[in-house]
Amino acid sequence: MTDIPWCPVAATVDVIGGKWKPVILLQLKDGPRRFNELRRLLPHITQRMLTLQLRALEADGVIVRTVHEQVPPHVDYAFSPRGLTLGPLLEAMWEWGEAYGSRTLRAAEV
Repeated sequence: MTDIPWCPVAATVDVIGGKWKPVILLQLKDGPRRFNELRRLLPHITQRMLTLQLRALEADGVIVRTVHEQVPPHVDYAFSPRGLTLGPLLEAMWEWGEAYGSRTLRAAEV
């Protein structure tokens, strides 16, 4: 047991925090994406890490995984109704990052 009281901010960070979860969620904001499409959009993430992050987001009820029974079958990921409520938070994070985000990270991408 921990002595730290429950905190709504910590609970939010637990669900969407980390290096990859916010970036994955940004890629899903315009609609469902297939796994390989996410891999192409996020070239620096490993397949294993993408799988782990998608599973965690699904377990937390933020995204849904849909298997389309067709030939060949495919899977896509999209926001759940609960995940859609993150829209304003992701927008605010984007705006804050634009205004105050690390210039070092931005320079490394160029």
